[in-house]
Amino acid sequence: MYEVLAQMAGLILCGIFWRIKQPMGLAADDVRIRLTSLVYNMLLPALVLLVLWRAPLNLDVAKIAIVAAAGVLMGMLLGRIIYGRMNVSGAVAGAMIIASGFPNATYLGLPVLEATLGEWSRSVAIQYDLFACTPLLLTVGMMVGAAYGDGEKEQHPLHTMLKVPPLWAAIAALALNATAIPMPSVIEGWLSMMAGAVIPLMLIALGMGLRWESFTLSSLPIMAPVVVIQLILMPILVLWLSQQLGLEGELLAAVVLEAAMPCMVLGLVICDRFKLDTALYASVVTLTTGLSMISLPIWFGILA
Repeated sequence: MYEVLAQMAGLILCGIFWRIKQPMGLAADDVRIRLTSLVYNMLLPALVLLVLWRAPLNLDVAKIAIVAAAGVLMGMLLGRIIYGRMNVSGAVAGAMIIASGFPNATYLGLPVLEATLGEWSRSVAIQYDLFACTPLLLTVGMMVGAAYGDGEKEQHPLHTMLKVPPLWAAIAALALNATAIPMPSVIEGWLSMMAGAVIPLMLIALGMGLRWESFTLSSLPIMAPVVVIQLILMPILVLWLSQQLGLEGELLAAVVLEAAMPCMVLGLVICDRFKLDTALYASVVTLTTGLSMISLPIWFGILA
């Protein structure tokens, strides 16, 4: 696990290096937006189609969605209780509640699972994200943003989800899988070439999104509950619930590792849209990502 994380940290450091040096005068945020747009709209849908077209369709798919949704909702509930009792602004509370609920299931979870457990685990990361995290982010997450923030009016969740290319790719892949339509070799090769670029670009973009300049010691007490919820309490809850539903072995390990990921980078979009405390959200993403390099090997050792 440490060797895998070291390799991934190298790619994340490439993104951090770009943020600091800005080669050719290109700002990291501008490059990151373009990289993530490419991944989100073209490359990730190709990976989703490649993986879910051939993934086994059984009751485990529903179990993964259930435990993922439970983890997200419980994390947000804990965040709501804690930050409701703290003397913070609505913009801070809203950002931290979202940070408490949503793990970085794809941008970090997918490469971690694939590198540690094998290619089969890519479907777990995709299902965890697309069947629970993303729908909840675009519904409950946006409701929290609208309630605590001061940005644009909330759109209908269905209208928002219709704009998610990976979700459309997942629906198409499941339809092709359920109807037992074979994947032509030329399509498989084309999708594989596109999918191969997803992980390195995701990790470099993640590094570009980390904002050390906004990190302050005075904000640590505010961020501490999110760290505890995301890196400790959420995986404990998901572990218990997964065992109750009968998940075991490597599948259990994959699901719990997904729950143990740091805060979701995509939450920055919700914070920007609803004028929550984006700088604090970026700081807690940075903090939990750094600490996950310690906590993930511990969880892997427990689950192994």
